[in-house]
Order: sequence, then structure tokens, then C-alpha cells
Amino acid sequence: MAAMVQILRTFALVASLVVPVAGGAQAQPASVNDTARLLAGMQPSPDSPLLALTKEQAWQQYAKRFDAIFANIESRQLTRIRAWSRAKLTSPSPVLFYMFSGPDFLYANAFFPNASTYVMSGLEPIGSVPDLTKLSRDSLAHGLSNIEESLNSILRYSFFQTIEMRRTLVAGRVTGTLPILYVFLARSGKTIRDVSLVVIGEDGTARVDDGADREAATGGNGARGVKIEFVGDDGRPQTLYYFSVNVDNDGFRASGFAGFCERLGTGDAFVKSASYLMYRDHFSDVRNFLLEHSRLLLQDDSGIPVARFVQASWQLRPFGHYSGPIDLFANRYQSKLAQLFNQGHVESINFGVGYRWRPQSSNLMVAAKTEVATPGSVADTQPGPASRTVPSNAEPLSHTNRGVFGTDVDTHKTADRVRLHHGSKYASRDRSARTSARTHMLQAHPLYLQAYPMYAAPWSF
Repeated sequence: MAAMVQILRTFALVASLVVPVAGGAQAQPASVNDTARLLAGMQPSPDSPLLALTKEQAWQQYAKRFDAIFANIESRQLTRIRAWSRAKLTSPSPVLFYMFSGPDFLYANAFFPNASTYVMSGLEPIGSVPDLTKLSRDSLAHGLSNIEESLNSILRYSFFQTIEMRRTLVAGRVTGTLPILYVFLARSGKTIRDVSLVVIGEDGTARVDDGADREAATGGNGARGVKIEFVGDDGRPQTLYYFSVNVDNDGFRASGFAGFCERLGTGDAFVKSASYLMYRDHFSDVRNFLLEHSRLLLQDDSGIPVARFVQASWQLRPFGHYSGPIDLFANRYQSKLAQLFNQGHVESINFGVGYRWRPQSSNLMVAAKTEVATPGSVADTQPGPASRTVPSNAEPLSHTNRGVFGTDVDTHKTADRVRLHHGSKYASRDRSARTSARTHMLQAHPLYLQAYPMYAAPWSF
């Protein structure tokens, strides 16, 4: 009897080793890293089940276009940004906060390649990447086409166009920000180790989101996100969090996202092409968080208004050229930022970033927190590029206190606003221009308006 039991055990062991070889090879799913490489137009590993898809003519053409596109942006933008970052951002923090980022890991990595933890957020949904081997030929081609279209504006101009991304990221089987993150990670030379969906609990921790008991664990309000663990060429572990979350004052804390970020302590921050949302009081919570938890903040003029930086705590260093916002955001001109660019030596930048995406038009500001900065001082101040006159419809900051950079609000702008609504002969023309600009704003940012409906009301200047 004992001999028979031993024979059966031996048979079972052999069967457990043989059966997967016979039938399991075809069922083995593709790794997330191979999936990311395929979506990025790059060859997967030689033993990947995705290898057969690289024989498709549609994928080969897609890969060829991506090779050319990314080679262009590498030489035109990324190589220059990395060189600038090495020279100017010499003491990076382990944590990077990149609010209003969408899935833009490409520029986060170029400016801050050494961060251990990237925290990114946007209104765009996480989406999903299905098993690509189970997609029909047409579905895969359609998914690749949507990815390429979604990336068009950021690869050309350095920022996503919300209306285009919203349309393309919900079409087909390959949806949301996850495939875009995959592409940028793969094209940045990263190897993805693990991907998991997460949800923020009431204690501010990110836990695996398996769909079970989510209501009880988070109160139903916890922000959902994705956690991606990866390594670069140096093998150093890095982590990216992307949360689909509304960060206005109604959502930043209620979603648990503020608590999650606070648990990470201080870090660096990056803001670009942020629709000037932190100029509004309704985004004061996220604005104050960045001011309180950032050791260094890199931003273009769409980030935090310069008048919000307390002189005694920050050293401000301008780069590039500030000529005011594009017409769509003309009311967000900052006379104090113009003064900063005019009063000191301003180093040029040889790459483009933000809404004014041409290199000779772009601006950046490095704000470094320091407790020993002399009030009124700015690093390396000498005469810099000239800025244009403050337009009459420039909107001053509300609730601006003395003791911050610039100390007060330009009273002549308030006077211009009063005249505009009380019989100025230019009032009709200016109102028409503002109405047209507002119409373009609504068309360009429907996703923001969906989350922030108060912006659909007429603007007051």
C-alpha cells in the first residue's frame, strides 16, 4: 500500500512538471514590460508571446514612425533638458510632486531623472491595457492609432491638449492614461517590474484596489490610481504613482490625495501647462501644499503666481523669456513676474516648454526654499529680456497680502477693470475679445469644465 502511495505521488509530481510544458506555454501572458515596449513601437523580449504581433505591417509602420518621432524629440528637447537639469537642479529630492501632469512622465523624467518616487495627477482616467494577444488585428491597429494621436501635441509642443486626449483615450480597447505611461516609460529606457491599481484609504495610504470593500475602506471618496514600479539602466528601483483626481478645494483633501502626498513629506515640485488654475482661490489647497512641501519648485508661468512666494523663504531664479501668456489666457499676465525677468540676469534656455513652446519664447522659474534669502533678492540679478506692457484685462490676485514678492496688487489694473464696466469706449471691443477667448477656453478644456463647472460662468475682470 505504501509503495502504491509513493508511486502515485511520483506520478503527480511528474505530471505537475510536464503538463505546463505541453499546454502552458501558449497561455503564458505577456509581461507588462513587453506590453509597454510593444505599445512604444519597440521590440519585446525574444521569448515574448507578443513577438508575433511585431510581424504585422501596421505595427512595423507604427514603430518606424515612433522611432523617428522620439529621435527628433530626443535631440530637439530631451537631451537639452537633461543637460540643463544636471547644471541647474543640482540637489534633487527623492520625491517629485507633479500636479496637473496628466500622463506626462516624459518631461518629469527629463527634468527630474533621479527621483525615487514620482507623484502625478490629472483628471484623465487610468484606463486599462488588455492582453494584446487577444485583440483582433483591427482592434490593435485602432489602439495604436489612438495612442499616436493622443501623443501628437505633447511630442510637438510639450503639453497635452485636453480635448484631443479626452477623445482618443476613451476610444477602443486600449484606453486611459496607462498605455501613455507605458510608452513614455519604455521610450525613457525604463524596465517595468510591476503594475498595480491602487486606491487611497482614509489614512492616506495607497492600497491595492481589488474592487473589494472599497466603499468601506475609503468612505467611497478615495482617489483611484496606478502604481508602477520600474528600474532604469542603473538598476535603481523607482516608483510612479498616477492618480485620477480632482485637486480643486472640493477634491484635493476629500479624495485623500492630500493625505497621501503629506505622508511623503517634502520633495521637489514641477508645474507646467497647468491652465493657470492655481491662480484661482478654488485651488488654494493644492497651491498651499506645494508651497509648504516643496524644497524646490520648477514651473512655467502657468503654475503658482510669483506674488505667492514669500521673499524671506524663497530664492527665485528666472530662465528664458517672459512675454506674457498666450491669448487664450491673456488675463493671467503677471507684472511681478515681468519685473523679475527685467531686473536681473536671465539665462537663456535652448529648449521649449509650456504654452509658449518655442525655445526663444519659453519661460521657467526655479524657486528654491531658503531661510536665509535676503528680502527682495533674486539669484544672479542683472538686466534681462524686456517684457510687454501690462494689458488692461490682466486679473490681479485676490487676497494678496503684503510681505510676499511684489508686496501689493497693481492698483491701476483694478481701475482699468472699473472703467471697462462703466462706459469706456473700448468696453464693447474688449468684452468681445474676452468672450471669444472664453469660448476657446471652453472648447480647449472640456474635461476641466466637467470637473470644475464653476468656470462655465462668465468671467469677471
